[in-house]
Amino acid sequence: MQNLKKNASWLIGGCALVLALGGCLESSGTGGQLASNVLRSLSTSGTQAAGLDESTVAAGLKEALRVGSERAVASTSTTDGFLGNQLIRIAMPDELATAAKTLRAVGFGGQVDAFEVGMNRAAEKASAEAKPVLVDAVSQMTLTDAMGVLRGGDTAATDYFRGKTSDSLRARFMPIIKDKMGQVGLYQQYNQLMSSYTALPLAQKPSFDLDGYVADQGLNGLFTTLAQEEKNIRANPAARTTDLLQKVFAQ
Repeated sequence: MQNLKKNASWLIGGCALVLALGGCLESSGTGGQLASNVLRSLSTSGTQAAGLDESTVAAGLKEALRVGSERAVASTSTTDGFLGNQLIRIAMPDELATAAKTLRAVGFGGQVDAFEVGMNRAAEKASAEAKPVLVDAVSQMTLTDAMGVLRGGDTAATDYFRGKTSDSLRARFMPIIKDKMGQVGLYQQYNQLMSSYTALPLAQKPSFDLDGYVADQGLNGLFTTLAQEEKNIRANPAARTTDLLQKVFAQ
């Protein structure tokens, strides 16, 4: 009986964690169907033995979704969420390395620095709007996907998102990042940078996709943050910051 309780409660907590990293789904629609499927699976695996009824499990899933999404977005969308985090800070791309080095050597280091800051500021602003994008991605998860994630490692949920949703997330994230790049003046900074560089003798404008680079780096920062949050929720009871999360995960 003790082993049955342990196995059932591990499954409950794991399923809540898988969905927590994506966003807050409504109880209706695809997300509601997934929660219903999970609950039925838990019932056949010993949910009653774990001392949690279906309504408690459903509430725990919803709470975990809310808390997880808020943490992931909040940590990347604040000022210096990218710029001040060496793990996800967006650096000067390789394609512009020669231009940046040359410009620094001739006294245009300030323009180079401003461009790097601008890329990170655009990513921070775009991250604030990433929640519905992630919510849509997690709504596509099937019960089979969820069970596969449960059998994975400490970042299995993040690996799932990266592997299954990168292309669709990038497509939806691109217009957001373009809008924010315009808001922070990044296009103007880039044009000034290239004008200064191409004005130098023998210098030619490098081929570079600014929109694509910032979008890819912004998404990579989100995935990296999700991986950290996933590890924390799996391993650290202190990360369960509400009574309901403590009740569901502690079983």
